[in-house]
Amino acid sequence: MTTRRPPRSTPRPAADRDAPKGRRAARGAASALKAKPSEEREDGPQRIAKLLARAGVGSRRDVERMIEEGRIALNGEVIAQPAPLLSSLDGLTVDGNPVAKPVSTRLYRFHKPAGCITAARDPKGRKTIYDLLPKGLPRLMPVGRLDYNTEGLLLLTNDGEFKRQLELPASGVERTYRARAFGDISQAQLEELAMGIEIDGVRYGRIDANLERRTGRNQWVEMTLTEGKNREVRKVLEHFGLQVSRLIRTRYGEFTLADLDMGAVDVVPRDELFKFRRRLG
Repeated sequence: MTTRRPPRSTPRPAADRDAPKGRRAARGAASALKAKPSEEREDGPQRIAKLLARAGVGSRRDVERMIEEGRIALNGEVIAQPAPLLSSLDGLTVDGNPVAKPVSTRLYRFHKPAGCITAARDPKGRKTIYDLLPKGLPRLMPVGRLDYNTEGLLLLTNDGEFKRQLELPASGVERTYRARAFGDISQAQLEELAMGIEIDGVRYGRIDANLERRTGRNQWVEMTLTEGKNREVRKVLEHFGLQVSRLIRTRYGEFTLADLDMGAVDVVPRDELFKFRRRLG
């Protein structure tokens, strides 16, 4: 969550009050420019990875990989590293196809079932989320990943920069999971996770965990975290000797799985997305 800072009550320095009006105006214009979001003022040359991420081609990492594979060209010439800086998408192609101009950001909720991977294709031939998504959707990228046997809420977007912002731990976007596990654990043990934990040399940050209910040696545990490291929930519970038999992501940020049917997808309304992005900063 983003905490709104209270307005500053410190009076303006005397130097500012006494400065000539023209100088104050120039200084104010410079401050306003600094205050604008980066996407509003970055009119100059930018990295190709950033341009293509905004155009929905893939994440920056995906684009860097495409460049290494020789799949991206400029005016017919394959781009090699280090890639040049560009001011527009003109002349850029991916796999021989011109890159379309960026469209407004869209966000979708998808109820991922277990038994498919969060990827465009799989060398092992396993089913992917793209085999399940309905036809007619724009090119979409998953926000984070859910592993093969994990189900639940998966956000999808057409904006690679927005995807990156949602995934970064520094953004502080919470993810909530419900895990069914076999074994013995107490609420007191789960509360220790609020201080973080280190497992096999990997440090995991704060986790809010609650024991929902228990039937014999089976229990449901709810866990909320902000980092989302690879298989984090499973590894933490296995560290306590629990065997996870089912794992469901129920929330990402303020978006919840709610009553979305398994395998179904819907679009987040524009006003909800706008309000969320403003709070996200």
